[in-house]
Amino acid sequence: MNKIEAFGYIVAQAERGDITFPTSLGPVLRLQLALQDPDCHVEDAIQLLLAEPQLAARTVALANSAAFGGTGTPVTSVRAAVARVGYRRLHAMVTVLMVRQFGSFVRDPLLRSKLAQLWEHTVYVAVLAQVFAQRVTFVDPDTALFAGIVHEVGGFYLLSRADEFPGLLDEDAERWGELCEDVVSREVMKRLAIPDPVAEAIGELRDGWLNMPPTSLLDTLLLANQYAPVPSPLGIDAPPLPEHTDSVLDFVLDEPTLNQILLEAGQAYNAMQAALLV
Repeated sequence: MNKIEAFGYIVAQAERGDITFPTSLGPVLRLQLALQDPDCHVEDAIQLLLAEPQLAARTVALANSAAFGGTGTPVTSVRAAVARVGYRRLHAMVTVLMVRQFGSFVRDPLLRSKLAQLWEHTVYVAVLAQVFAQRVTFVDPDTALFAGIVHEVGGFYLLSRADEFPGLLDEDAERWGELCEDVVSREVMKRLAIPDPVAEAIGELRDGWLNMPPTSLLDTLLLANQYAPVPSPLGIDAPPLPEHTDSVLDFVLDEPTLNQILLEAGQAYNAMQAALLV
């Protein structure tokens, strides 16, 4: 099977809804879907967390991290972690863990290297999106964090399948990979029940342009992608921003503000990565 045939096969599967997730993702996916149910009771969420000891441990660790507002007295139980962060942030944390599971069984060293880079890029985009939301675009910061975590979910899925198709993600002058990733991303987000506003912003990201002043979730993701110090190995290329001198952007993002955003995001990145080592 050549590369184009492989892309076609994966896209056809995705469009049929035939999305295969790692078995290790099952408990995380069940919890993620439960948290989207407005009638989900806190006791149900706690029981789902406790059913997976590793997931429970990571949830407590993440609840204590600066990235998720963990300040003051540390929490030492799942119940306290859920009470501290609330359902919306718990949903974001579970999504972090869920995305991390993609490619967990990939053996090829080059693919694992790409997975590691994509994960670093994803976390940087997520924390930058949260801080840009707080300081520049004024969209909901928790939504921005969540959107950053899932903005490359199609890429994670493709990497998790690439072991089956040698050469699938080699250099691609005709950009079939981008088309495949866009289609797969859309279908994976449907399967994971990603909210429409988030899915729409991610769908527009590759060809999006920054509005002035930046005020939308898409603008937030574009800024986060532009300033993420680790690029995606699959390359959603952020359109270039104006030069940061005497530009319209300076009216909403001067140099001291940008430096402070990058500092805060770097601290949040370190906190999130440390928590995920549990």
